[in-house]
Formats: sequence, C-alpha cells, structure tokens
Amino acid sequence: MPDKEFLEKLFKGDPRSVARAITLVENGSAGAAELMKAVFPKTGNATIIGITGAPGAGKSSLVDKLALHYKEHGEKIGIVCVDPSSPFSGGAILGDRIRMATLGLNKDVFIRSMATRGNLGGLSRATVDAVAILDAAGFDEVIVETVGVGQDEVEIVKTADVSVVVLVPGMGDDIQAIKAGIMEIGDVFVINKADREGVLRTQKELEALLNLAHRPDMWNPPIVKTVATETKGVEDLSVAISSYLEFQRSGTQNKERRTAIARWRLTELLQERLLTDLLGRNGTSEKLEILSSKIADKSIDPYSAVEEILSAL
Repeated sequence: MPDKEFLEKLFKGDPRSVARAITLVENGSAGAAELMKAVFPKTGNATIIGITGAPGAGKSSLVDKLALHYKEHGEKIGIVCVDPSSPFSGGAILGDRIRMATLGLNKDVFIRSMATRGNLGGLSRATVDAVAILDAAGFDEVIVETVGVGQDEVEIVKTADVSVVVLVPGMGDDIQAIKAGIMEIGDVFVINKADREGVLRTQKELEALLNLAHRPDMWNPPIVKTVATETKGVEDLSVAISSYLEFQRSGTQNKERRTAIARWRLTELLQERLLTDLLGRNGTSEKLEILSSKIADKSIDPYSAVEEILSAL
C-alpha cells in the first residue's frame, strides 16, 4: 500500500507525487494496483477531453491554446500526450511538446508524455490510469492528446467525457476519418488551419458524412473552425465542449457511456493480469520461445501453438 504521506501529497496535486504515481502505473511496478485502488474513490470530478486526429492536423497547438484558455479562467489543467513510440527504442517522442514548454512551467498545468515502451498490457490501460491520477489530484480538466488514429488511440479517446476529432483542409482527412472509424467517436469536430484553402469543401463533406451517421443519443456533433496558431476559434471550441457535456448530463446516455467505459477498463485489466499470470508460470516463457521459433520455421501454426500452451496448464 502506498504510504499515507505520498497519497496526501498526490491528492493535493503535488507535481512530483503526480509524476511519480504516473511512472508507477506506466511501468506496471509493484504497488501500482494498490495505488489505483486508493486513487479510484477520489475520481469523477475532472472533465476528460480526448483529442485525436491524423498527424499534422495541429493537435499539439490546439491543446496548447485550449489549455491556456482554461488556465485563464482559473482552472487547473492536466495534459497527457500519448506517443505510440518505437517498440525498439521506447520512450516518448518529445519534439511536439517543445511548443508546450512555456505552458508546462505554470504551476496550474501538468504535462506528461506517455509511450508504449513495448511493455506488457496496452498503452491504453496506463493512459487511462494516468488520467484517473490527474483527476484524483484535483485537476479540473484533463486533456488527452493522441498521436494518430490507430485502434489504441480510438480506445483511449472513447474513455473521455467528450471526444474531439481534429481535421485539416486539403489532406483527405475526411476519408481517413471514415477508415479509422473516427466518425462514430467524435462528439465535436474541429477543422483546424481554417485559414487554408479548401476549408469550405472539407466542412461540406463532413456535414454530409455526419448526416449519414445518426447517433443513438441523437446528438448532432458541431463543427468548429479554428486557427490554433493564432488562437482563433478556441473560445468556440470550449463552448462546443461545454454544450456536449450539458447535453450528456441531461440524458440517460451518460450512465450508459460510463458503464461501457467501466466494462472496457475491466476487460483491459483482466487481459493484462491473465497474460502476466500465464507468462509467470514455470516453463511458459521457455515454451513461448520454442514455439515462436517453430512458427518462424513454418513447422507449426500460431493457433496450434496457443492450444499447446493452454493445454499444458
């Protein structure tokens, strides 16, 4: 169990304690589960904003300006930047974060980049835990920015209270959005770099796509045009986020969404725990190496290999 003093500092929002707690869950260290058990009752107060979209859409600049907007209104902001880093080198790619450096020096803003590090379990589980820690530490808004639109990123954004999808004119992002299934998860759509040519065409295509996909909660996702580098449209984006949160609170969908998120988190944790237990059993790791070599030589198929591991238990 984490010591009482550490937990007290964490719940008061002490930056070093917050950073240490996130490192514990990111590395899957001993004591991470006990820490999360203590954190869970303190969660549920922050607004979780998920921001996703294709690389190059200007998400970092948008997150930077949105955080600045909330900070100017006296809010405490936590930012989690999810970098699906190389499984070989590990570590988060921090180039994008340099622009946020001045923002990160503020005591009311906490920025953390997270990487996959190739560790057991998903990037998504560690990220959701990091968000819970920031929530418990007293941050008013927690912004989760994901790089790219892969499955892991979509899953993370699904766990947010409001999902913002960022597109840009002239990059064929509308087509990419459909491919990645992003259309279904967007609560608010942003066309960033709206000073570029083709913004009207992108808006019309997006409106046409949204008209085709009727949501079960009957929410009509707004389309906000921004120029993040010039802070244009950021106020409109915060209004769109607030209006969706209001809509959510007034309906029954909120409970359904929270239940779906809880089910997803439970499944993630179960998968991770079962896999850890399985690999920790005597001889399983060695068997895994032997079978991997056989699969590479085509002397056995992966499905038979899985059956062989499970039948030995």
